[in-house]
Amino acid sequence: MQDSAAQHQAPPRSFAALHHPGYRAYFVGAALAMMADSVEHVISYWIMFQKFHSPALGGFAILSHWLPFLFFSVYSGALADRFDPRRIIQLGMVLFMVASLGWGLLFLSGKLEVWHAMVLLVIHGFAGVLWHPSGQLLIHDIVGTSQLQSAVRLSATSRYLGLLLGPAVGGALLLVLGPAHGILLNVLIYVPLVWWLWKAPYGPRFRKEPIPARPVRGLSDILATIREIAHNRGVVSMTLLAAGASFFVGNGYQPQMPEFAHDLGHGDPDLSYSMLLGADAAGALSAGLVLESRNLLRASPRTALVLAILWCCTIAGFAATSSYWLALALLLATGFLELSFNSMAQTIVQLQAPAQIRGRIIGLYFIGALGMRAFSGVTIGVVGGLIGIHWSLALSAMVLLAAILVLAAFSLRTSHAAAG
Repeated sequence: MQDSAAQHQAPPRSFAALHHPGYRAYFVGAALAMMADSVEHVISYWIMFQKFHSPALGGFAILSHWLPFLFFSVYSGALADRFDPRRIIQLGMVLFMVASLGWGLLFLSGKLEVWHAMVLLVIHGFAGVLWHPSGQLLIHDIVGTSQLQSAVRLSATSRYLGLLLGPAVGGALLLVLGPAHGILLNVLIYVPLVWWLWKAPYGPRFRKEPIPARPVRGLSDILATIREIAHNRGVVSMTLLAAGASFFVGNGYQPQMPEFAHDLGHGDPDLSYSMLLGADAAGALSAGLVLESRNLLRASPRTALVLAILWCCTIAGFAATSSYWLALALLLATGFLELSFNSMAQTIVQLQAPAQIRGRIIGLYFIGALGMRAFSGVTIGVVGGLIGIHWSLALSAMVLLAAILVLAAFSLRTSHAAAG
């Protein structure tokens, strides 16, 4: 109750979470780690393409990145509930470092084989699923309830900042140092976050009110978590929103961007093509900066659903347009809206989750928000092979729009029933 009262009494602040020194340190370390993650993709994907020319391996790279979130996010969240989330994050960072180190040594030896690549891709995928649920639990410990939306939104912003900087830094390392030494140097970019977490005064030992820890029980944890949130319409609707957005659209249009660029008259690998590739990330980054600078769009299920509806419209507009500049503008709007509604949905889930199973509920949210992205390549790419990618993307966006309208009606009916 005190946190809730403080939230209503405190005047709005720009970049509220960054006023907390602990969050500033985590923000910088997480942005660097996300950049290092992206750098590894740039270098390793390039070498895999040059050496194997295997579309199947490229497909495996996508699946190995997202499927761990689908199958293991709740387990990861349960570990964060049970143990110190700082140590879970550090374990994830160590796996990231092992993956980069493995790539570098194999590049130096010239003995890279397909099975080596598959093992390293799986290690990288598990590193991500260890990091993300624990990271969200840790920022809750750092900033508390009153600044949680700011912290979640800024964490999403740091992710897109890393995604924007990663290709530039990765490309520079590839050119200046070569793939082997470049990816070995990348190992060091993870060190600041690992080092800061070692003594950071957050986590279970530093909580004013200890939270009872439950044992980790495997599949029964997932079923028990679903049962415990079934009555919470806010958590259910926001989790379903994240899952639907990832399943039907996600980032499945990014691998198809060369064909979209070609159809828009910019199929050559020049600045125009690069602008299309980075437009949604730039839009998301601008959303974080604009919304945080003015403390705009306070978290509510209704607002998140409206923003998601607008996002569907911009996606469908991008699929339908034949104008390059309109397509670029729509992609910028897409990124802006995506960060806005996703960070809002995640904030609502974290705020309404019971403290003793918060990690598990965050993990369940990540099953939808990230794990379901493994299927967006099917809804857009495979279906696109049958009816064309413009039609498949537009159709995916429209089906998602219909699902969100059903969710909105469900949410509004629940709100009216509660008010009555």
